Amino acid sequence: MNRLAGKRAVITGAGSGIGRASALRFAQEGAAVLVVGRSSSNTEETAALIRAAGGRAAAMVADVTVEANVEAIVARSVSELGGLDVFFANAATPGTNTPLLEQSVDEWNEVWRVNTLSCFLAVKYAGRHMTAQGSGSIILTSSAASLRANAGAISYSASKAAVNSLAQCAANAFSGTGVRVNAILPGLVETQMTRKVFEQARERGVEARIGHMTPMKRAGRPEEIAAMAAFLASDDSSFVDGQLYAVDGGVSSTHPHGRIAL
Repeated sequence: MNRLAGKRAVITGAGSGIGRASALRFAQEGAAVLVVGRSSSNTEETAALIRAAGGRAAAMVADVTVEANVEAIVARSVSELGGLDVFFANAATPGTNTPLLEQSVDEWNEVWRVNTLSCFLAVKYAGRHMTAQGSGSIILTSSAASLRANAGAISYSASKAAVNSLAQCAANAFSGTGVRVNAILPGLVETQMTRKVFEQARERGVEARIGHMTPMKRAGRPEEIAAMAAFLASDDSSFVDGQLYAVDGGVSSTHPHGRIAL
């Protein structure tokens, strides 16, 4: 498929996991990609993988919670790739499972800064460029943990619920401009952020139980989230706006039991 031919895309958090898988998928489908991450080696590696496969990619190391950096990312896409049609705001941090009554303001500030503020800045600066050109797709990474309790750290879940609202509010704020905003809500997927969970399960010999609470009885793969991102980036989703897509093996369709301590 070549659904993204001619499109210029920014993907943040693209040094590994869902971001890397999405960068590779976007390039495979014809997009030129600006790969953005916090680690120089990982970010450059993603761009190199794209180029090795015959795609077009540039790499940029940046903290996407800093306003000037996000403005610079958009400017870099325009100057080096020739424009900006898709911005996939994918950077995230998990928070901790510290009991609720022991959590600190510092933890919440950090989690919300990385997970929510970064998405707002993407909407603000990608949105400025896209509204001027009259088209564009902004994609935000949320989480299935945003929908119900006990699927992630409390600060993480709350920050991702805010991302859901941002996607819906921004879609309506851009009404009539040709700019679409949607969110992807991944379930449990093995990435750098979640690797500890998977490694602990393997050490305990219970790897087969990972994802057992989903109707599909397994965890997801980064490539499966990338497939949804590619759809939302493409013109196949031209009438899709302000939506929250759970890509979670069906776990959000039910109420698995769990409890987070006070």
